[in-house]
Amino acid sequence: MTNHRDPARPELDHFGDQITTLLKDPTTTHGLARTLRAVAKELDLARHHQASQKAWPDGRIEETPAMVQIGGGAHRIDGFFNIDAVPPADLLWDVREGIPLRDSTVRFLFSEHFLEHIDYPRSAKQYAREAHRVLAPGGQLVTGVPDAAHVLKQYPAPPDQTAEMIERWYANRNCREEINTFLDLINYVFRDQDDDPTYNPHYWAYDFEKLVQLFTEAGFAGVEPWSFDPEIANPKREWASVYVVATK
Repeated sequence: MTNHRDPARPELDHFGDQITTLLKDPTTTHGLARTLRAVAKELDLARHHQASQKAWPDGRIEETPAMVQIGGGAHRIDGFFNIDAVPPADLLWDVREGIPLRDSTVRFLFSEHFLEHIDYPRSAKQYAREAHRVLAPGGQLVTGVPDAAHVLKQYPAPPDQTAEMIERWYANRNCREEINTFLDLINYVFRDQDDDPTYNPHYWAYDFEKLVQLFTEAGFAGVEPWSFDPEIANPKREWASVYVVATK
């Protein structure tokens, strides 16, 4: 965990130091250590977010990008302004606290394999409302997530399908030996590795129906399947994912 010191918030740094000490203590129990690692991640996000808040205290940046990516991580898209809670990004901002853009200024907003990593209903529904707010009339929001329907409809799956999913999604993970049955695989898809410092857990599962409901409730005029575009989306994400386009 990278330690980003914030001299204006010494209490965060002090708390972080205490967590580091406890995690090194061999008497710290497994359950407490899991919780502390989760808190340490949130402290890191808070430091990034609060540093940006100092520059933009009203929660709105001066720039008005027309093409915006949310939570892109290392997958950057040419011509898109990337907002993420962790580096690398054009702006470090925790969008669970809102999208720091002005009303009706964005033409196209894109995210993939991001929505499942924020809590539901509070953060997910707020994100949907905020996306609707920042989009211009007729603007589009494209969202891609792991498709829960794809996983569930195959249960119980034959060994060859299980092997394919493991190879496509978990080939480079340290959890492969822990996937002993197809139900184990379902649990990883729904929760991911929630006690691994490298990966962020999944908080909610989505399918096409749920995405339609979420964005319709937020005020979008229409929600339709999105034809996968590898020039925008990550080609590695296409398999077993569901993408929708919501129009304001």
